[in-house]
Amino acid sequence: MRVEIRKLRGHHLLCVHGFQGMGYSPSFVEKMSEIVEQIRDPESDIWLEITIGFDEVCNACPHQGETRCEADEASDMHVKQMDARVIHHLELEADATYRKRWLVRRTANMVEPDDLEELCAGCSWLPYGVCKEGIRKLRAVHDILE
Repeated sequence: MRVEIRKLRGHHLLCVHGFQGMGYSPSFVEKMSEIVEQIRDPESDIWLEITIGFDEVCNACPHQGETRCEADEASDMHVKQMDARVIHHLELEADATYRKRWLVRRTANMVEPDDLEELCAGCSWLPYGVCKEGIRKLRAVHDILE
């Protein structure tokens, strides 16, 4: 039996719960939607390799350069710092592989909506409120009270 492993950067572990179909390009939205569907599906039990740096979603982003995010001069360092903060907060190891169900449950237990202010500081999507709402819903599904 083939085990499916998907590569996901640290901060995308949080993005998937608030994703509402907005994105940088149609191809980005399509790829993110595919991954979000798989992660939100309670029947799907894939493995996720959590990384600091490019992942499958980035491969569909118009800002991906050869070796770095090129959205602007500071973007590569910014997204890598978000990845590192999320990995640290969830007490994970970079470039390690984890079972999706375990990661989703861990995220529900260890991330509160207001944590995003620090974990995702400077993210252009944070002001929309969809990320915090996604974490609220995730915690509710797992019966974790605010």
